[in-house]
Amino acid sequence: MHADPFQTLADPSRRQIVEALLGGERAVNELVAMLDIHQSGVSRHLRLLSEAGFVKVRPDGPRRLYSLRPEPFQELETWISRYRRLWEVRLDRFELALEAKKKARATRARRKLS
Repeated sequence: MHADPFQTLADPSRRQIVEALLGGERAVNELVAMLDIHQSGVSRHLRLLSEAGFVKVRPDGPRRLYSLRPEPFQELETWISRYRRLWEVRLDRFELALEAKKKARATRARRKLS
């Protein structure tokens, strides 16, 4: 990737285009029809996504079909996975705290019925 992937994906319009391309390759006019972005804007964002390595272009006669490249997303996944353990530990502690509260409530409820 040539640019900071987070900076590239920070733009909401580029994220919309990435979401639209999840369904497979599309021409610019298809993306324009799907999104509330003018054709020149879609083309500009596709160029930036291409320069950053997120999309590839395949000529098909007069059309250019755009699709997602997996590599930058794999790089993002690798970066994020380093922090996953932090989240998992916190979520595990949260789950234990919720279970303890459930047990305490159940115990109180049983005592009231007794």
